[in-house]
Amino acid sequence: MPIVKVARSRTHLDTREGTGLKVSSFTLAVCVLVAAALLYVWSHLKNTQLKYQMAEEISIRDSLQEESRKLKVEIATLKSPKRIEAIAREKLNMSYPEREQVILIK
Repeated sequence: MPIVKVARSRTHLDTREGTGLKVSSFTLAVCVLVAAALLYVWSHLKNTQLKYQMAEEISIRDSLQEESRKLKVEIATLKSPKRIEAIAREKLNMSYPEREQVILIK
């Protein structure tokens, strides 16, 4: 009778070892799948975050380009010869020199 018990216990141990290997393989496979899913979700979130940052930077760039365009128009207006001549005549009381006031230097 003891021989039968030994045979049963060995058969029982072999079954456990096989199941243990299957469970550890299954656990490893589940861990790999979870890690892959987490990596996919993280990369998707990072991609979305970068797209929002790009949209914000593009918006800032567009507003700065608009401001630059307005400043260029303002500079062109302030440099206008007609405007400068009007300021010279009205505020500084300047006028074109008379013919006798012009001296040619050679």
